[in-house]
Amino acid sequence: MQQAAYPAVKHLVLLGGGHSHAIALKQLAMQPIAGLRVTLISDGVQTPYSGMLPAHVAGLYTYDASHIDLNHLARFAQIDFYIDRAIDLDLFQNRVHCAEHPPLGFDLLSIDIGSTPQIQGIPGVAQYAIAAKPVAPFLRAWEQFLAQVNAKPNGFYPIVIVGGGAGGVELALNMETRLRQILAPDRFSLTLVHRGSRLLRQQNRWVAQELTQILQARDITVHCLESVTAITADTVYCASGLTLTTAYTVWVTQATAPDWLARSGLATDDRGFIRVTDTLQSISHPQVFAAGDIATMQNHPRPKAGVFAVRQGKPLAQNWRRWLLGQPLRSFRPQRRYLSLIGTGDRRAVAAWAGWCWVSPLLWRWKDQIDRAFMQRFAELPTMTPVPQAKIPLPPQQPQMHCAGCGAKIGATLLQDVLARLEIPAHPDTVVGLDAPDDAAVLRAPAPIEPNSTRPYLVQTIDQFRTMVRDPYQFGQIATLHCLSDLWAMGATSQTVLVTVTIPYATETLTADLLFQVLSGVLQALKASNTALVGGHSSFGETLSLGLAGYGTVQPDQLLTQADLQPGQWLVLTKPLGTGTLLAADQQGRVQGRWLQGAIAMMRQSNQAAAQLLQHHGATACTDITGFGLAGHLGEMIRASGQSVILYPERLPVLPGALPTLTQGLTSSLHRPNRQAAAWVTGRCDPPRFELLFDPQTSGGLLVVLPPDQARAYVQALQTQGYTQAAIIGQVLPQAPTNSPTITLQEGKLS
Repeated sequence: MQQAAYPAVKHLVLLGGGHSHAIALKQLAMQPIAGLRVTLISDGVQTPYSGMLPAHVAGLYTYDASHIDLNHLARFAQIDFYIDRAIDLDLFQNRVHCAEHPPLGFDLLSIDIGSTPQIQGIPGVAQYAIAAKPVAPFLRAWEQFLAQVNAKPNGFYPIVIVGGGAGGVELALNMETRLRQILAPDRFSLTLVHRGSRLLRQQNRWVAQELTQILQARDITVHCLESVTAITADTVYCASGLTLTTAYTVWVTQATAPDWLARSGLATDDRGFIRVTDTLQSISHPQVFAAGDIATMQNHPRPKAGVFAVRQGKPLAQNWRRWLLGQPLRSFRPQRRYLSLIGTGDRRAVAAWAGWCWVSPLLWRWKDQIDRAFMQRFAELPTMTPVPQAKIPLPPQQPQMHCAGCGAKIGATLLQDVLARLEIPAHPDTVVGLDAPDDAAVLRAPAPIEPNSTRPYLVQTIDQFRTMVRDPYQFGQIATLHCLSDLWAMGATSQTVLVTVTIPYATETLTADLLFQVLSGVLQALKASNTALVGGHSSFGETLSLGLAGYGTVQPDQLLTQADLQPGQWLVLTKPLGTGTLLAADQQGRVQGRWLQGAIAMMRQSNQAAAQLLQHHGATACTDITGFGLAGHLGEMIRASGQSVILYPERLPVLPGALPTLTQGLTSSLHRPNRQAAAWVTGRCDPPRFELLFDPQTSGGLLVVLPPDQARAYVQALQTQGYTQAAIIGQVLPQAPTNSPTITLQEGKLS
């Protein structure tokens, strides 16, 4: 018997990466609780900081400077992180339903998903207007608009902003600043439409007057007492009969909440926001907390302003802790008065406090210092998470110690319960499988297609991984695709897999939920390739890991190996390189979240479609680029074939962020052994691209050898199938007289 790590007892799920959650999660990470599993679900890897967002629109802050990197925070807190959006809640079984992931169970749920402008009931708004929230699609649309303007600076661009609150006014001023940088004053116009009698109804009259004068001085037209009734691609219609020509319409009106919150049974106010008590708990479901714009404090209603979301972060984290440890919760009372600092886009700001108003460049400097200091709290995180001082009590039936060997297996009843929840397709060649488990799976040998035809070859492979991402569902997908890629690279059709799963020590409920997530990811990858799961083995251990044994078949005349390279052929790489360095940088907390998500998206892209095109385009050899890196796997090919190759480093497809992380020396533990392949490489190139040759890949692309007249057609076919970075990267040459395998790096075009 061996002493086990403290098992997971409770599961805290966070919906949304808003200000309150970001602060509370850092608080929880600094004072972790043993026995707590945490999962963050957010529809973006970077969450905007509202205080800096308008100035980012003006071009005063970069994207990264104005966004909190949730991946960085999740890595520091050592939690799971799902890039997804919730679409429903089951508050009877305590499960979150997401758009892409399987249902996720929780013991405690906290919601901080923000709000969106209300667009229902007005024709054309959803089709032709850009809502200011959610922020990510708004910023994408703004960047696309700026690209259009830059491409045609001599056009005329009328812009209409609907909504005269603080958000609409601040956005108008900052958009005007940005447009003035790239357009002549007579090439654009800005119009603000507001249904109220004056702007900024939630601020005092002096603030409204001051900002109205600033708008007028900046030639921004203001229409008050106007209600928009419809929008088309080029016109905004108002109830008074006013019509406004528009090339870009922004909707910044009264906020509302997603419909699914009220449908779930949560008590909500008349706009759909979650009603919470002074402890920030739902008044109807005490296992649900809410904060930020999505919450309405029943006893202390306040405007939907970022200052309140920030102030709620610390008490929210404290009440999570008390709820989980069975301690009394404490009330939070928001302040009645708060300071508003509204940036005008020209490095000035307007301050509003009670009945006071002040405008000055000094206020902008003060606001800038406050905002940068806030963001610095999430940029500079300790390298190590503190050791938990508090522990969630173990249930009475939870063992204090866990066995090894077969004693570490997950219980049969729990395992069968999880398998019953999964939809596992049958395979026609299965004689004994999961429907009637036995000591092993039994499969019928494939029969010949015709009486005298050659029997196909059986192809088998095996892989084993510890989790490399913070999403167990995606981990299941990636590991499965990595395994099956070995079969597809040889021209085989995948048939079945066996899996081994190791789950970190946890209660039965949390074990079942994590096992369900991992196996759901496995099945999602298998379903797309019509491959069957026919059995496996499960156990408890220190970390989440997954092993797969894949089986497939291939006709002898369609078998592809690494050996058949012929002089004059071209080399095609189907997917970009760089997963090794990006995953290593993530482990050290030195990767941008969007870079890591790009790598994860690439790893989740199946090689099956690329492999199915091989025979049609006359491929003679193929391998998948995995742990040994491009140079290592290419070296195996040229040694097996007795040839050499020219490689064009500038043509290598690269994941965003991989070259910067390699430049910083952020490499995986396998990179150094892989670098022994440098002995085969002659010539040099840019240092980070040279190091890219030895970067180990997880679920990497295929390296394909084709006749010259087919290579470009193959790349075009790949790109239509979604392999957007597929590229011809080199040529095969006769072996050098030294009979030593060589990879010659060369600049220039393909001959």
